[in-house]
Amino acid sequence: MAEREAMEFDVVVVGAGPSGLAAAIRLKQLAPESSVCVVEKGGEVGAHILSGAVIEPRALNELIPDWRDKGAPLATPAGEDRFLYLTASRAIRLPTPPQMHNHGNYIVSLGDVCRWLGQQAEAAGVEIYPGFAAAELLEADGRIVGVATGDMGITRQGEQGPSFAPGMELRAPYTIFAEGCRGSLSKQLMQRFDLRQGIDPQTYALGIKELWEVPKERHRPGLIEHSVGWPLDSATYGGSWLYHFGDNLVSYGFVVGLDYRNPWLSPFDEMQRLKTHPAMRGHFAGGRRISYGARALSEGGLQSIPRLTFPGGCLVGDTAGFLNMPKIKGTHAAMKSGMLAAEAVAEALADGRAPEPTTYAEKFRASWLHDELSAARNIRPSFAKFGLWGGIAYSAFDTYLLRGRAPWTFHHAHRDNETLAEAAKSTPIDYPRPDGTLTFDKLSSVFISNTNHEENQPVHLKLRDPERWLDVNWQRYRSPESRYCPAGVYEAVGADEGTPRLQINAQNCVHCKTCDIKDPTQNIDWATPEGGGGPNYPGGM
Repeated sequence: MAEREAMEFDVVVVGAGPSGLAAAIRLKQLAPESSVCVVEKGGEVGAHILSGAVIEPRALNELIPDWRDKGAPLATPAGEDRFLYLTASRAIRLPTPPQMHNHGNYIVSLGDVCRWLGQQAEAAGVEIYPGFAAAELLEADGRIVGVATGDMGITRQGEQGPSFAPGMELRAPYTIFAEGCRGSLSKQLMQRFDLRQGIDPQTYALGIKELWEVPKERHRPGLIEHSVGWPLDSATYGGSWLYHFGDNLVSYGFVVGLDYRNPWLSPFDEMQRLKTHPAMRGHFAGGRRISYGARALSEGGLQSIPRLTFPGGCLVGDTAGFLNMPKIKGTHAAMKSGMLAAEAVAEALADGRAPEPTTYAEKFRASWLHDELSAARNIRPSFAKFGLWGGIAYSAFDTYLLRGRAPWTFHHAHRDNETLAEAAKSTPIDYPRPDGTLTFDKLSSVFISNTNHEENQPVHLKLRDPERWLDVNWQRYRSPESRYCPAGVYEAVGADEGTPRLQINAQNCVHCKTCDIKDPTQNIDWATPEGGGGPNYPGGM
């Protein structure tokens, strides 16, 4: 094996999303002389973050109080809130739940916000290395001592190609993992240090997003619209959002809880047909779709947050599950968690302590973030427990009467990969063909995500036991991965000839992580591809 170069820092941060960058900035505010490095698998900061999000600026106000003067890209104040229940032909406007009121918030390009945060971090002295994927944990004497980036130029056969370059070791007393939902290294850390012992299973959703440019006369800057109901049945958790922002831009997204039961369900195709609803179609009339992406979300809430620290490091942001599902917001929570971790690490650096910064968990429990997540903790599991209308009724009861102080806590009873019914006992779904104007197929969608992976690199989606696909995924569920993947990565081929096999088109992968979560026997492992691979969402989108 080629010898790897090593670099030493006081703190290494894995991931340049909101939580990682907030942690890095806060560290430099509290410990200006400390050396802080951020490593990011995207080709640039923000490259893997598609625009269109509503931000509550509370954490940003604390981190950078003069963010307006510094040109933060929060240009579209939230305006009208709408909450709709859809049937197949009608839209019924419901009262907007208090958690979803957005007065004082902003609709933003989250990628541009991350780019701006990256600039603030670099101005404070943080070293940021985009295009390098953290691929390996470094451990010594039972303690994480940093990460190694992946080798570059490895061929599909696993050999060193002509452009081979070994990865680099980034070593530090403390490593902050901000990989986002279902990070590959964070998944290893959960198992290595048993961080989920005594914790509810995490429950996830798949969020699929399109960015549209619409005619000026149809653009309503600040409009925020959410819907539940059709096309999903009442037993399947999910819904949509529409955000009008920027220069005639509309962010359209669709979320499906990954605890759904019907293996014939395709979240991507549900998203496409929702656009044909009479209440939705007008938002897109005369417009053009300019980008596409998908990402898994951690929805379990407070009862699913794992132990946050381990020897040598900690978890922040959606890596740990800091998402407020009833608010449909996670950026402010991710940033606050990164700031709390940074404060604990800065104290540990100042004291010269060797153990992990356990005060991070204590700071979280004493923070407004804990109070917020505690008040919201029963909302998501109530939908799994009572269905759509029962969940809406319970949420109103919990919010308006109990004000989030229920003396009980609902728990998540199972992991999302355990919920699928057998295909033979489930109802197939006949999805309409895309028209190429309003509705689209997966491959044309992947094309506008600018997804690219070096063609000759090793496949980063790995089956632990290839034989298990035929015996379980095909025989029992008829290849659900070919439907839940929003990028056409998985194809069951040869079925008509009686010899079904799984084809993995890894070059299509948009890094959503759904396969790693939903596979019935957890047979699929998502690993980091070569640095810089994956989707590429340019600035201004």
